[in-house]
Amino acid sequence: MFNFLVLGQTQVSPWTILLAVVAVIVIIAFFKMMRIVPQKSAFIVERLGKFRKTLGAGLHILVPFIDKVAYRHTLKEQAIDVPPQSCITKDNIVVEVDGILYLTVVDPKLASYGIDNYLFASIQLAQTTMRSVIGKLELDRTFEERDAINSTIVEAVDKASDPWGVKVSRYEVKNIVPPQSIKDAMEKQMRAEREKRALIAQSEGERQAKINRAEGLKQEAIAKSEGEKQKRVNEADGLAQEILMVAEATAKGVSLIASAINETGGKEAVNLRIAEQYINEFGNLAKANNTMIIPSNLADIAGFVKTATSVIQQQQED
Repeated sequence: MFNFLVLGQTQVSPWTILLAVVAVIVIIAFFKMMRIVPQKSAFIVERLGKFRKTLGAGLHILVPFIDKVAYRHTLKEQAIDVPPQSCITKDNIVVEVDGILYLTVVDPKLASYGIDNYLFASIQLAQTTMRSVIGKLELDRTFEERDAINSTIVEAVDKASDPWGVKVSRYEVKNIVPPQSIKDAMEKQMRAEREKRALIAQSEGERQAKINRAEGLKQEAIAKSEGEKQKRVNEADGLAQEILMVAEATAKGVSLIASAINETGGKEAVNLRIAEQYINEFGNLAKANNTMIIPSNLADIAGFVKTATSVIQQQQED
């Protein structure tokens, strides 16, 4: 009834071949039934071409030859490089701008059926928004307004990507490259600005140095005048003290003389002292001048002494 295949010396039955084919089909079907989804991933399963369910992380069993994995998505945050593009600023300067877009798939079903390629669409939308934002800014402000540019692009792309099941977290401008001629002009401008700041700093230093020197001279003059003033005050105080001390000594001497005159033999001592001073002064007068005037009563020394004594006595009585 059945023919046998002869391979060399071995005969293979058709039943054996049929069983082998069935075993291979069962093994293939078994592997098609099992699906292992990695962590932070999502698989979209279709049954006969229609969406059936979304598989999360873990082991899943599918119906062989009926169910199939149509799309695979990663749920991790993705960093997408936005290629450089030419943008025209408000002051009509062409610059090349590139950046990085960060996004995350939050709804795998919408990411599969909401758009054909959400990565390509996000990049294109980021580029068109970038051209629009750069066109509203002058070249100098493009370097200063990076945060505003990033915020505007994130807002625009995130709003447009809602139907795609994608969440845009941030966008970062990497490079803003102006033409070489503009670079040269900017370099000259920065060099001139640095030289200007250097000259200003130098002039400020010189001005401050002059102010410091003038302040030093002023303080020196004040210190000298204060010293001179203090010197004169000290000299005046010393002279006043000297006059006071001389006056006090004179008064004390006069007081002592007056006391001595009132004692016993005081008047005779005064008469003798006056006579001695009279003779001494008259002798000095004779030594100092070749010509002198001699009083008419030169011989009457006793009368002179008596007159002087009477004057002293009268002063004491007063």
